[in-house]
Amino acid sequence: MDTGIIIDHETGTALTPASCYRALAAKDARFDGVFFTGVKTTGIYCRPVCGVKTPRASSCTFFSTAAAAEAAGFRPCLRCRPELAPYALQQNLAHAVWQRIAAGALNDGDTERLADEVGLSSRQLRRVLLQHFGVTPVELAQTQRLLFAKKLLQETHLPMSDVAYAAGFGSIRRFNALFLSRYGMAPTEIRRAAETPHVNGQDAMTLRLAYRPPFAWEEMTAYLAGRAVPGVEKVETVAGERRYLRSIRLGDADGWLSVRHVPAKRQLEMSLAVSLAHVLMPLMARLRAQFDLDANPAIIAAHLSPDPLLAKRLVTAPGLRVPGAFDAFELAIRAVLGQQVSVSGATTLSGRLVQRFGEPAATPFDGVTHHFPSSHRLAHAEAQDIAAIGMPLARAQAIRHFAQFAVQGGLQLKPGMPLNEAIAQLKTVPGIGEWTAQYIAMRALRFSDAFPAGDLCLQKTAAEAGARRLTEKQLLARAAHWSPWRSYAAMLLWHASG
Repeated sequence: MDTGIIIDHETGTALTPASCYRALAAKDARFDGVFFTGVKTTGIYCRPVCGVKTPRASSCTFFSTAAAAEAAGFRPCLRCRPELAPYALQQNLAHAVWQRIAAGALNDGDTERLADEVGLSSRQLRRVLLQHFGVTPVELAQTQRLLFAKKLLQETHLPMSDVAYAAGFGSIRRFNALFLSRYGMAPTEIRRAAETPHVNGQDAMTLRLAYRPPFAWEEMTAYLAGRAVPGVEKVETVAGERRYLRSIRLGDADGWLSVRHVPAKRQLEMSLAVSLAHVLMPLMARLRAQFDLDANPAIIAAHLSPDPLLAKRLVTAPGLRVPGAFDAFELAIRAVLGQQVSVSGATTLSGRLVQRFGEPAATPFDGVTHHFPSSHRLAHAEAQDIAAIGMPLARAQAIRHFAQFAVQGGLQLKPGMPLNEAIAQLKTVPGIGEWTAQYIAMRALRFSDAFPAGDLCLQKTAAEAGARRLTEKQLLARAAHWSPWRSYAAMLLWHASG
């Protein structure tokens, strides 16, 4: 067994080889994505939840990332499929860089550009990733591309050339050569060995993303349904099964998306338009964030459950997550529309905004007919025209100001930026106050500790029995020990309020 120590960065706990082996033997889903097991006798690495017979401890070596396992010469298991593993949810510089690379930031091979974007030199970037993950930026990017290509080979019928380009390879020759050298088999062999992919038709493909159970899908979709932007997204129920539907515009790609829950496999299944094939890497990264798939419910519940106020809510809604946003700008504008009005009122306004400033979208879903207005469109619109949908001029001006802020890159935060700095940056926009900034940080920017303490519903729900409500200051004091998971506490309180 390897003698190295793996740090579970969600808890700060040091995982010894012995503790990793115990988790492996128990097939413990709490550690899925926290570490990977390389089996020396086979040369294959697996997730802790792999269904194969547990190897001997002496045959195992443990790695914190799939990239580290591959750098050590191990090949990914075709059964448990390491590319499906949820990531370890962290909020630090190294993880933020990893997320960018997973979304394809190094597909062009420009390490200098990525380093400049994150505010480091290329040497510092290399050191950060080596210290945290044990691999260089190039090694991490190669592993992400290969694993994504493997995912497409096993789950879709995309032509081999489309697989190569969707996974970020500049040429089919380069894709074939790296795949063969790293995995010891040609891409075509992976496809032959795969289970028959689910086929939606010529214009659709199906992909899957895994999570750590439990997952409160009904609660997640109920929350999204109540705040869905009419014309852009909706939640529908078919044969008792809830699905999330929306139009997609990502770069120069237009299409649509349907998401359903597959609890038996601990996965979400995505049906997508084939027209989105060349943006699949950034698209999957967005969906992971929107559905909070990298959360570890056990870690979050263990931290929040000592508080009696939250303990009973954790029991009634196990696996409750923080719904994210497919598009940060879209969510932010929806939040501004929600200022001083009810949830249903904000929904009505957002539908009018889409009809007035959005563009038509071709989808197979009734009621999903438009793309959300772009930041450029709203940045150049007259405030009076925006106000004409039925809102005060001051709020229309806030929407225009925020669109200009987005066009100028205001939503592109530096990786590792602290929450307080992100909030301060958002509040530089006229019309964006503390509540709106915290809500945007919570849902769109994925800060797990964002907490809109000015929310009246939270103030009422957090009050002791018989009390009218807490003040904002009192609620912040009450929530201090919920940190760093205050966003999840907010969701639990909102869910409790109905």
